[in-house]
Order: sequence, then structure tokens, then C-alpha cells
Amino acid sequence: MDDGTDHDQLFKEVIREFFPDFLRLFFPEQADRFDLDAVAWLDKELFADPPDGPKHLLDLVAELTPRSASADEKCLALIHIEIESADSVTDIERRLPDYYFYLRRLSRKPVFPVVVFLKVGLDGLGEREIADLWFGDPVLRLRYRYIGLPALPAERYLHGENWLGVALSALMRAGRESRIPFGAEAMRRLGEAPLSDGKKSLLADCVEAYIDIPEEDSQAFHAILEANATGRVPAMHKTRVQLAHERGIAKGREEGIERGIATGLAEGQLRAQRAAVTELLEARFGPIPVGTAEWLATETAPEALRKYLIAAATAPSFDEFRNTAGR
Repeated sequence: MDDGTDHDQLFKEVIREFFPDFLRLFFPEQADRFDLDAVAWLDKELFADPPDGPKHLLDLVAELTPRSASADEKCLALIHIEIESADSVTDIERRLPDYYFYLRRLSRKPVFPVVVFLKVGLDGLGEREIADLWFGDPVLRLRYRYIGLPALPAERYLHGENWLGVALSALMRAGRESRIPFGAEAMRRLGEAPLSDGKKSLLADCVEAYIDIPEEDSQAFHAILEANATGRVPAMHKTRVQLAHERGIAKGREEGIERGIATGLAEGQLRAQRAAVTELLEARFGPIPVGTAEWLATETAPEALRKYLIAAATAPSFDEFRNTAGR
């Protein structure tokens, strides 16, 4: 979704804000070793001249304190965010050793390097080794941990108890045909999370920014988000973009939404809307009866499909959906 958001900066903001949850989610053994209430982020100015120059500033560097350690036993976590495609694996492995030794020399503390891939899956969670070879003989080895979000199972994290995991499920493996119900369910769960409104909105921004909705289905997903923004889906949390719109131009925005949805459906989005209703129902209530699938497949009225989409997102049960839909 192109809303002008700096997605690279947004992801870093999410990791910083939810860093204890990040460690517990992906590195539980390491999380148990440290006092996660005492995480200190190193000032960016300390890295004004890293290897490769200012173009490749070190992403996130956290100073960690072991639970039973003295002040001189602190260590660093280097979290590097890779937002590019497959070639980024080679690129980061070329640069990571320089980053590691730069930090190690500067701080004289142990460094735990982690790379988060937003578009490369690899094995989901794992460890890779970078070897410096001398005529084929590895004279130096560097191991780093990685998180390949596209290879992780979205459903497991979507329904987990770690709220960062719920938001990051938007980047995980779910199948393109499942993106709409997964995105809607992530928003619904975040609406119920025991977090401050600011933290909920930050995670909701993450879902909206990173979920990979096929172009032909984007109108259907927008319809759900806009229904949420206008108060018709109260269980879903609103993103900061939606909240900002509400404060200034709520009425005009709603009128524009109505025109946009109607126009989009009239121009060939009927199929996407029908698929969205079906997928959302199946994600929430399981396989739907054949009769329901048949009348959804033959529905051609844009307003009816819009009503069914909102009902599918808000109804507490399948029977209630049928009642709301008049079926």
C-alpha cells in the first residue's frame, strides 16, 4: 500500500518498540539470559563512519545486560534489516563481517549478529556461516542468525500470544489467496490486545504496510480497512493513517470511500469481493456450506457484496452472518 510511509523506518521502529517480544519470539534462549527491561539502544552518531561509508549505516544496535552479570559483561545485538530481494543475501554476507568487527573493535564487547530478511525466506529461522577463504582454506568464520519471514508459517504466529508475531504474520507464508482473511484477522486480534493505543496502532501500521495483497484483490482488503476506519468494524484496530484521516476529514473521506468502492466493483472487482467474503468466512468459521458458496458465487450486486464483506468481518457466528446477510 503506497501511503508515503517509510517502510524501512517503520519496521525498525516496530523492532525497537517491541524488542523484548522480538527476542522472545525468535530467540527465546537468548531472551532468558538478559534483563530485557534494561535494553539500551546505541546512539546512531556512534556509527557515523561505519564500513562502506554512510550509505550503509548499521541498522539497530542494542546493548544487553545479562541477568546475573557485572557492568563490564554487557554485550551488543546487531539487528540488520534486509528489505531487498534474493540478491540481498549475497550483499549482506559481503558486508556483515566488516560490521561485526567494526562494532567489536569500537565497543570491545561481544556482538550477536542477526539479519531479518523481509523478502527472502531461506529456512525461516536458522544460522549461516560466512567464511574468509585463503586458497580454499577457511581461515576465518563468522556465524550469524537469520529470520526469513516469508518462509515462516503465518497461521502459527497469527494465533500466538506474542503480539509482535501477530503483526509480523503479514510478511509470512500464507498463500496469496489467504492474504485478505489473514490481514483482517491480524487487525481484529490487535484490536483485542492488552496494549496501549499507540502500540496497537504501530503494529496495525506494520500489517497494513507489509501484507502482500494481490493487486486484483486490493480493493476488497481496502473495503475491510475502510469499514474499520468508519467504525463499522469496532473489533479491529485502526492504523495511525486511519486515525489521522478521521480527525480532519471524516465525513468527506467516508463519501469518497463509498464512491471508490462502488466504482471499483463496477469496473470488475466483483470476483475479488466474492472471494474475499468466502475466504474471510472460512478463516473465521471453517468450511462454508455448499449452498452459501453457490449464492455468493452468483451474487452480482455491488452493495450486497459490500454488506456481506462487512458482515463476514463482524458477525460473531456463521448463523449471525446469514441473518445479517438476509439468507
